[in-house]
Amino acid sequence: MKLWLLLIGCALLAKEPLAQRIAHSDASKYRAIRSVHAGAGELKFVGLFDASTFSTNFIFLHRGVIPPGGGIGHHYHNHMEEMFVILDGEAEFTIDGRTSVLQGPAGAPCRMGRSHAIYNPGTKPVEWMNIAVGSIKGKYDASDLGDDRVGVAKDAKPVFINMRLDRALLRPGPGGVMTRRALTPEVFYTNWSYVDHVLVPVGGTLPAHRHEGVEEFYYVMAGAGTATVGNESAPVAKGDAVPVFLNEVHSFKNTGTELLELMVVGVARQKWALDTVMVGKE
Repeated sequence: MKLWLLLIGCALLAKEPLAQRIAHSDASKYRAIRSVHAGAGELKFVGLFDASTFSTNFIFLHRGVIPPGGGIGHHYHNHMEEMFVILDGEAEFTIDGRTSVLQGPAGAPCRMGRSHAIYNPGTKPVEWMNIAVGSIKGKYDASDLGDDRVGVAKDAKPVFINMRLDRALLRPGPGGVMTRRALTPEVFYTNWSYVDHVLVPVGGTLPAHRHEGVEEFYYVMAGAGTATVGNESAPVAKGDAVPVFLNEVHSFKNTGTELLELMVVGVARQKWALDTVMVGKE
């Protein structure tokens, strides 16, 4: 316990100011890579967070686009879990050799010991992100299968776990904020805890709260607002990703003119650590 407290204390001392640790999806910084995991065409992306960003077993957040005819080839992960997410358009998702078309915004987690791939057969680029969480801190692994998944048979309905970030599925909460847990901890084998979908009305606020055993990042899918973490505040807009560390009090206010839409990814220090403490109710 003392060692854990020491590590957390060191992490807090080393934190950058909030405005500097918010990552921005800047398309001018995307790099093009061909034949990713023996996939078709190319992929364009940049890393927003890596394994050094968090104290939990978060590995990375990548953000980019899949051009027409591009994708990521069929491959395995044995010590980590990964999820491809598309924010618009549609793409062919493969899990364990079964392929279906998903309409964005949507995603499909690939659990440990399973295989996955993604392909854009359309004529327009697809906005894409990739999230990875490991069973071992900082460990990435992958084994390619030499399969680009181009022209494969498709199931009309997915036979694999997937999530839809559909506003129509959200449920009302305090202050007019709409929320939904898109993926629960039971989905994952690692300490990946959840994926939430949140919609904050104009002038509304996602109330201040903290997590003793879970770290999060908030990705802004639409709109603009102000993120407050601890005693710091900073503006956020579409494409920004805000990291929130253990025990940090945080809230989000919609200061824009349209709905503030957020995707929230939580990774626990220990499995099933789903603590949420509302500020003022401790």
